Amino acid sequence: MIAFRRMSRGEFLGYRNYFIPDYAAEISTNYGVSMPDGLRRAEQEIDRDLPSGPETQGQVLLCILQDGYPDEIIGYVWYCPDDEHRSVFISDFCMLPEHRGKGDGQRALAALEAMLRARGYNTIKLRVAADNARAQHVYRTSGFRATGINMAKQIGDGGGTE
Repeated sequence: MIAFRRMSRGEFLGYRNYFIPDYAAEISTNYGVSMPDGLRRAEQEIDRDLPSGPETQGQVLLCILQDGYPDEIIGYVWYCPDDEHRSVFISDFCMLPEHRGKGDGQRALAALEAMLRARGYNTIKLRVAADNARAQHVYRTSGFRATGINMAKQIGDGGGTE
């Protein structure tokens, strides 16, 4: 079974240390920028989007746990609820590397869906990188479907690709 709990300030530092290089690699690959530029962008985005870390208003950051092991984090989920439309947008969902390929991601998504449904939400939205086949597979087998395609074209030397 999967459980969730709010991320603490200390855990946010660990999450941030995981998120920045992971997201920077995605930025670098998908937007054709150098890894140092990707790192700078990833750091700027997380600082902009989560200025108060796990206490940022309008954002929910959770640790994903295996039920019965409250100190063993197996992943993270960051989402933004939209109470008016009864939906949430997942900004980041990740299973730590040692918990990938075992079905934990699908179980975590199912548990998240059940938790959100119980709270009255009826739609979960997210964005997944075009080159992240593993994540796309997890989302598709969990019932997600594509609703659009993000596109970008580099027209300068590193600025304004998003």
